[in-house]
Order: sequence, then C-alpha cells, then structure tokens
Amino acid sequence: MMRQHRLVFARLARLLFSLALLSTVGSAQANKTGYADAVLGRWDLTVQGRDGAYPSWLEVRLRKEIELMGSFVGHFGSLRYLAQVEYKDGDLYFRVPVQYERGPKDLEFRGKLAGDKLAGTTEDENGRTINWTAVRAPELSRTAAPKWGKAVELFNGKDLTGWQPRSHERGNCWIMENGAMTNKVPCVDIVSEQKFTDFKLHVEFNIVAGSNSGVYLRGRHEVQINDDSGRERDSLRMGGLYGFIRPVSNASGKPGEWQTYDITLVGRRVTIVLNGKTVIENEEIPGITGGALDSDEGAPGPIMLQGDHGKVSFRKVTMTPAK
Repeated sequence: MMRQHRLVFARLARLLFSLALLSTVGSAQANKTGYADAVLGRWDLTVQGRDGAYPSWLEVRLRKEIELMGSFVGHFGSLRYLAQVEYKDGDLYFRVPVQYERGPKDLEFRGKLAGDKLAGTTEDENGRTINWTAVRAPELSRTAAPKWGKAVELFNGKDLTGWQPRSHERGNCWIMENGAMTNKVPCVDIVSEQKFTDFKLHVEFNIVAGSNSGVYLRGRHEVQINDDSGRERDSLRMGGLYGFIRPVSNASGKPGEWQTYDITLVGRRVTIVLNGKTVIENEEIPGITGGALDSDEGAPGPIMLQGDHGKVSFRKVTMTPAK
C-alpha cells in the first residue's frame, strides 16, 4: 500500500511540474517584442510608509525580448537586484529580496500603469499594506557646459548657521569642535538650508577608525565616506557613488587625517576627486541611493552630510554653483 501511495505522489508531482512548465512556456510565448516598452527604464518611487512617505527607485530592463529583469533601491541600503519582474496589459509585479534582522523576506510590489505613472501597493516588514506611486525619472541631460558662479562657504567655521538636522530625534547632536562641525554619536544627518542643481563642491572631512559617513549630492546621491585605507575598491566604500559606481582606485587616507573631496555634478554626470586623485570621472548616476531625502530627481536639492553612523567632522564645505 505504501509503495502505491509513493507511486501516486510521484506521478502527481511530475504532472504538477509539467503543468507549471507548460504555463511558463505559454506565458513566455505570449509575450512579443515590445510588450513591456511602457515600463522599461527608470522610475522614481514614493512609498507611503507607516511613519510617513519615503523615496525608492526602480529600473526595469530587458533580459531578452520576452523576459524582464531589474534593480531597486529601497528606503535604506544599496542597490538590490529584483528576484522577479513581470508586466502584462498595464499590470506590473516585481519582487525584491530583503534581509531583515529577523531573517530574509521578499517584498512584493504590485502596480498599474496609468499614462506615464505607476501606482500600487506593497507590504512593509510587518505585513501591513501600504501604497506607492512612481513617475519616470528625468534624463537630466545638458546641452552645454556649465558656467560657474561665485563660490560660497556653506559652513562658516564658527557655528551651524545654514544647517538643520534631518530630524530632531537625537536633539542637538551636531556641535562645534576645534573649528569643525561634528556629530555626537548617536546622531542624525545634517542638511544645508540652501539647495542646488549643478555644482562643484569641495569638502574637507575627518573620520575616526571604523567610522562611516557620506556626502549626499542634492540630498539624493551619496558619495561614500568610510575607513577604507588599503582595502579593495567597491561602490560601497570610500570614493564610490553608493551602490552604483566603483572608484577606479583607492585614494583613501587614514582615520584621523583630514581628507578632501572635490565633486562636480552636472545633470546626472559626476566626477569625484578624492585627496587630489580622480576616482570617478564623468560617470552617469542612475538614480537615488538609500537614505535619500526624496526621489524628486529633477528638483534642486541640498547638501546632506551623513551623521547617523560613526563620528565624523567637517571643517570646509565650499559650493560653486552653476549659473
């Protein structure tokens, strides 16, 4: 009797597998060239979380003409590759693998296309349904080289005039110390009151051993600051555009040394000079990075200095905006 049951179960398993395979093949054959053109490209998302709206980013690409693939940037963290993305007749579905403290979980996003916008639902880490919307990310192309204006000092070397904490959950955790602004850990990010579009930025900074910080361009694109002297290069390490662009060399100084960034941002094109050495040259920034203030990539934005990780000091923040 047990042998008969095993044979029945084996036949049933083979049948179910065959049906699933036929369904997959049939679905793939139903897709024709151009079926997903309406959703291909980059999207700036706004997710309505429990504690308020936060930005995300999505890119949908062709893996082959009848199959899709994609990338995603969430509220925090770096770029993630989609485990699955499907599109049919205006309906978009994608699945994002996420590692939480309690373990891995796939976030599922479902949305509908209306004109050139997407809207749909997902679930937060606690299983609550939340809404999201998306618009196409702007190209930010430039037809002429910028003409530079007059340099301005965003930090006066005396106090925190012109800067505001990202939130007040840690109180006044940015202070003046030996002519530099520094964070008292645990702390929050600090944001310039002025906003900019295209610019040249000079920053002088100092970190302690094991520290982690960053400079957010327009409040959306993080240039990493890390204790990475002598380590292998990576987009998550010093000199990288967080999660997107790896530096061509490691020009990191050591903890306790004053270091410099000279960053030029024109449209989506960024050039990064670390300690006098060009580590990224005229590369395209695909989208926002984790921890961004918003996903409105076409709008001017502030300079944000990350202070919610380790201790970091800044003694110079010089901005030369394009006219």
